Amino acid sequence: MTNNKLGLLYSSITLLFWGILPIALKLSEKFIDATSLSWFRFFIAFIILFILQLTSNNLQQFRKITIKEIIKLLFAGIFLTLNYVTFVLALKYLSPGEAQLNFQVAPFFLAFGSLLFFKERLTAIQLSCLFTLAVGIILFFHPHISGHINTDSKVLIGVGIIEFSALSWACYTLLQKSLMAKISTSNVLLCVFGIGMVLLTPLTDLTQFTVLTTFDWSIALFCAFNTLIAYSALAKALVFWPAAQVSAVVAVAPVISFISTAFVVTMGWWPNIIKAAHLTSLSIIGIIVIVGSVATMQLLPHLLKKKKPIEQLN
Repeated sequence: MTNNKLGLLYSSITLLFWGILPIALKLSEKFIDATSLSWFRFFIAFIILFILQLTSNNLQQFRKITIKEIIKLLFAGIFLTLNYVTFVLALKYLSPGEAQLNFQVAPFFLAFGSLLFFKERLTAIQLSCLFTLAVGIILFFHPHISGHINTDSKVLIGVGIIEFSALSWACYTLLQKSLMAKISTSNVLLCVFGIGMVLLTPLTDLTQFTVLTTFDWSIALFCAFNTLIAYSALAKALVFWPAAQVSAVVAVAPVISFISTAFVVTMGWWPNIIKAAHLTSLSIIGIIVIVGSVATMQLLPHLLKKKKPIEQLN
């Protein structure tokens, strides 16, 4: 499988798991606080990765890391921890789809950060797609911008928290990418999850886990495995694709969130917790523009590469 296909595969896995995650996080509000849930997600992901790395004898790599790389790992762990806790906190003020939509400033932070720190170059087509992606997100979000939906202080607080969460995530991802040249993706994630677990331990109320129901445990475990799968896939995607290209795929996550939320509402599951989002005609157009921008950014360069050899033969 080519690097382009592998990049698309791993980015799509991340997209899917991030798209449905906000629903599970919203359900978790009823039985656990944001900090304790984040600790549990880090704990499960760390234990599984540690066992895998230990049995495969991959922990030897840590003997070669420098002080500079240790500092990067520490800050990567801090930024991801901030991202996890603040995203769950924001769901107290926003619906799953709204949270994902507001989080989409993160791919732009990541794209511009990769241009600034990694000197990644974007073609004119990719730059155009990023612009239309921004237009699509604005169309999607226009009811809040235009005031068609009453925006109270709680929504504004939620938006502010999400923006901070997005910036934290972009900082983490940029640090992760800078470490991958010398440390394997699995070892980077192992350290980051371990740091997050240690940072949150003093703030975690472990007694909450003694009263969880079977359903509560299923939601908490889903969130934990979502962490492991989504971030492992993201790390792999960054190996095969530029950060800006990965960020464009991740930008479709709100669409997945709105679709999955609509499905849950249609099925009548958890009606007191999960509410349908208001989508206008412009919001639907925004979805189409977002999906079209991402598809063009990924497929068009690939098609042009295929076209060149044919033209040369002619």
